[in-house]
Amino acid sequence: MEGLIHEEYYVNKGDYVTAGSASADMKRKLRQLGVSALVLRRLAVASYEVELNLVIHSLGGKLIFDVDSTGVTLISTDKGPGIPDIEMAMREGYSTANDEARSLGFGAGMGLPNMKRNADEFSIESQPGVGTTITMRFLL
Repeated sequence: MEGLIHEEYYVNKGDYVTAGSASADMKRKLRQLGVSALVLRRLAVASYEVELNLVIHSLGGKLIFDVDSTGVTLISTDKGPGIPDIEMAMREGYSTANDEARSLGFGAGMGLPNMKRNADEFSIESQPGVGTTITMRFLL
């Protein structure tokens, strides 16, 4: 069966005004498909976290949202500084958020751990000076 939904959302560095709009759109589309509240909640948390990471840490990036009959795949790709130590970045409370992000209430260091906790499958690849790709899968 072909995919039910394929969307791409572009996210700009430092765009706190529209941050979260892609996540909200994904949630709305899944609700229209009748996806369970549990999956909606898990996807909403993870997609918001990854979207905010693009705003805070990258030089801009893209979210790819694919829905098929078995689940949802969300891929985040960015241009940016990359993550020099993924193991450290996965620790709860570890953050490299700048002062602007912190002044707005972001940067608590829970983004990557929350993504991993909420996704059924999670992978992260990063190359310092190039960028990061995060892939998450949520089973229906």
